[in-house]
Amino acid sequence: MFRFPTFAAKIRLLVHSSKQPGKPKSLIKMTLETRINAFSVLGNRIKALSKIEREQIYERAGLTNAWFTPVSVQSALDGIALFLDKATLQTWTASYPVCPSEKLVGIAMAGNIPLVGFHDLLCVLISGHKALVKLSSQDALIEVLIKWLIEIEPRFAEKIIIEDRLNAAEAMIATGSDNTSRYFEYYFRSRPHIIRKNRSSCAVLMGEEPSEVLTELGKDVFTYFGLGCRNVAKVFVPEEYDFTKLLDSWAVYGEIIHHHKYANNYDYQKSILLVNQTPFLDSGFVLLTESANLVSPISVLFFERYVDQVDLQQKIQSHTDKLQCVVSANGWYPNSVAFGKAQQPEVWDYADNVDTMKFLAAL
Repeated sequence: MFRFPTFAAKIRLLVHSSKQPGKPKSLIKMTLETRINAFSVLGNRIKALSKIEREQIYERAGLTNAWFTPVSVQSALDGIALFLDKATLQTWTASYPVCPSEKLVGIAMAGNIPLVGFHDLLCVLISGHKALVKLSSQDALIEVLIKWLIEIEPRFAEKIIIEDRLNAAEAMIATGSDNTSRYFEYYFRSRPHIIRKNRSSCAVLMGEEPSEVLTELGKDVFTYFGLGCRNVAKVFVPEEYDFTKLLDSWAVYGEIIHHHKYANNYDYQKSILLVNQTPFLDSGFVLLTESANLVSPISVLFFERYVDQVDLQQKIQSHTDKLQCVVSANGWYPNSVAFGKAQQPEVWDYADNVDTMKFLAAL
């Protein structure tokens, strides 16, 4: 029975056809302005999606990964469209020198939340390099955006190679677990690389935050079911903190328990806490328990009490190598993000605080 080629196969066919004899090499050259325009049009394409197109994307994402709900996918698309604004891209890229030569940069993409690998692809392509992409089996949406980008600017077909192996990469950007990062660090030790490990985020509470502000914090905890590195997995609270107002303000997120995979995690984690006789608070959809650890399981939020600002600073600094970001009400804590904004990074907010564009410009 005949089968239609996969999207990755279609990309390879498109790249192959563009390399046929007689194809003028000048056609594959793009200026920074051309690349910015293409990504800007992509951003407008995302914003202009019809209801039918959105539903098709939601279905495709959900069939590949049950965690990718319509709400999660739309949140990711909105975030990407936000930083594909033309003026934003121009301001961002103006801070970096032109790359002296084109390199083949490998990208090993994660699939924990929708389109999490897109920013690396954007950085590689807009800086003038070629992207050798290993897609995550958990995220089918990157293929959709690549397809749209090539339709907008066909010369990108020469700049994007989708493969399962990244041996040919001259430089490497990889995101994965602590275990996979060790493999990447060993394998690409002789080549320039950015290797990202597991990270998580935390929140700082003063104890005086009004309910509406605490509701905003819920976005940082529950968006993407807590699966992202920018999701808050732990809160630091004053010694005598009363959680009643916090949990009441999060009632609006209670629908999350109706997602079967999240509910399974909630039931499992609750049983573990009960068996171990570990004290915990139960809202009916999230479990709060005291712990010095930073990374909590899905459906669980760790909390830790602090005595004063000095104690708080010491506690946070002890997690520096594992923290993606810190959130606080209106961003009052130094170098923190305001409640509700953790999942809305700017295009220049780099993962692990490693400047990807600076790395690419130096190749």
